[in-house]
Amino acid sequence: MSTTTRTARLAGGLLAGGLLLTACSFTSENVSCSGTTCTATLTGEGAEAEILNQTVTFGGVQDGRASLSVGGASVSCGEGESVAAGPLELSCSGVTDDSVELTARLN
Repeated sequence: MSTTTRTARLAGGLLAGGLLLTACSFTSENVSCSGTTCTATLTGEGAEAEILNQTVTFGGVQDGRASLSVGGASVSCGEGESVAAGPLELSCSGVTDDSVELTARLN
């Protein structure tokens, strides 16, 4: 194996690893990702998180349901429910008066 081939393979592996790490980042709340699945906790109306290259915005809680938007899609979900929102499937694992804990996966 030549040095050029090894360098190209190493660079490709580093690039792929870097893309995986940037698939999920946070702007104001806690976000944790593994592959194409992320968990996040959004607290306070208007909280946003960048998840799998999508901005997820928390609109608050009414009657035990969290209002969320992803791109142009607005949805609501109660604790234990899953909903499709744009390119993401959101599962709400915890809903309180002012926060939502969710898991996001690509549809």
